[in-house]
Amino acid sequence: MALPGAYAQYNNSKILTASPAELTLMLYDGAIKFCNIAILAVEQKDIEKAHTHITKTERIIDYFRQTLDMNYPVAEDFDRVYSYLSKRLVEANLKKDKEILEEVNLHLHSMRDTWKEVMKQNKQ
Repeated sequence: MALPGAYAQYNNSKILTASPAELTLMLYDGAIKFCNIAILAVEQKDIEKAHTHITKTERIIDYFRQTLDMNYPVAEDFDRVYSYLSKRLVEANLKKDKEILEEVNLHLHSMRDTWKEVMKQNKQ
């Protein structure tokens, strides 16, 4: 069946042609998706799956931290937020705590929505 290959090719093309702003949005969406999966895994007591998806969320947050341009004062604010989220994700992973994951997810949604608004305003 050629469908899975076509879908993968489409996704690869989507990533390769995306602007830096669109890639950032995709990363936020990915972090939210992985966090949602981790929440479900915690609810289902699937420890391995929860760990895997919390770790994936952590990697995206770490990437955001590593790519901050510290020449801009706002980068320090983002660094503090990302640092906080990283610490909460470690705690959530140790405890397999759904409430912490929901808190992180709330922050991720807020940051993603803000980013979408910035993208929208920059188009105008």
